[in-house]
Amino acid sequence: MTASVDRSSSVLIKEYAAEVGFDLCGIARARSLDEHRAILTKWTYAGMNGDMAYLGHNIEKRTDPRILVPGAKSIIVTGLNYYSEKKQGGNGVPVISRYAYGVNYHDIIRGKLNKISDFIKSIYPEAFVRSYVDSAPLLEKAWGREAGLGWPGKHSLLINREIGSFFFLGVIVVNIDLEYDQATEEDSCGICKLCVDSCPTGAINNNRTIDTHKCIAFLTLESKSLIPDDLVSKLEGRAFGCDKCQEVCPWNKSAKHHKTPDFELPAEVGLMTADDWKNLSRKDYKRLFKTSAIGRRTYCRFMDNIVAAYASVSASVSES
Repeated sequence: MTASVDRSSSVLIKEYAAEVGFDLCGIARARSLDEHRAILTKWTYAGMNGDMAYLGHNIEKRTDPRILVPGAKSIIVTGLNYYSEKKQGGNGVPVISRYAYGVNYHDIIRGKLNKISDFIKSIYPEAFVRSYVDSAPLLEKAWGREAGLGWPGKHSLLINREIGSFFFLGVIVVNIDLEYDQATEEDSCGICKLCVDSCPTGAINNNRTIDTHKCIAFLTLESKSLIPDDLVSKLEGRAFGCDKCQEVCPWNKSAKHHKTPDFELPAEVGLMTADDWKNLSRKDYKRLFKTSAIGRRTYCRFMDNIVAAYASVSASVSES
C-alpha cells in the first residue's frame, strides 16, 4: 500500500457511494478517539447502558479502530436518509418508529457497503477492507463527526445541516491513505433544548448521552425486561421505537422523504386498525415483519409492547 494520499480515489469512492444510494459520505483518518474514552467509561460505569452490557466491554478497541482492524488508516462513513413523510399510528393504533417502517436497515446498508468494498478492491486489489453496520465495537456517531457528516445533537444523534438527523450510519475501515474530510466542529443546536424538554420519559442527559433505563426506544427494542409500570403511561402509544426527540428538532423541519423503496411502510401494515394490532397472530407477525427490524423482537415481547402502548393511551385519556 502506498503511503501517499490518493485524492482521486477518495473522490471516486464518494461518487460511487452516491451512486449506490447513500446521501452522505465522508472520510476520516483512523486514530484513537481518546476524548470519548472517559465519557464512555463513566456512562457505562453509571449503568446507563442498561441491558447492553457489551457497550462497556472493549472500550480501548471501541475508541481505537486500529485495534479492531490492525493496519487501519482510513474510516469511510456513510449516511442513508430514512425519513418518511407518512405518519403511521395514532387514533388508537400503536406507533412504530420510522426507522422500522420497511426492510431491516442493517440488510440494506450492508448490501450497499459491500458494493463500495468491492469497488475499493477494484482500485486497490490488495486492500484490506472491512464494513460494519452496528456489528462491531465502533463509535459510529463519533466517526460520523470526524468524517464531517454532522455534529452530535443534544439527543445524542448526529445532525447534518442538509438532511437533519433521520439517517443511518455505515462504516468501512481500510488500510489505505485517503484524502480526509474536516471534522465537524460546529454545534448548531445553540441554546435549543426542545429534544431534552420533549422527551416523554426524561431520558436525555445534559451531556448528550441517554439514560437507557428511561429511553422508550431501548425499552421497546432492546430491554430484556417488561416496561416498568411508571413508564408505561409515558409511552404515548409507542410500541416500537421513538422519534419524539427528532420530530421536535428544528433541523428536521425541512427533512425530505427518503429515496429507498425498501424503507417504505408496507400498505398492509399501514392499514392495520387498532383491533388488527391487538389481535395480531404469531403467524401474521412472522409474515409481516420477517424482514423488518421489528422481527428482532420475539412475538411475545412485541405483543407485550402492544399491550403497554394501549395502556399508555388509556392512561392518557383517563388523565384528561
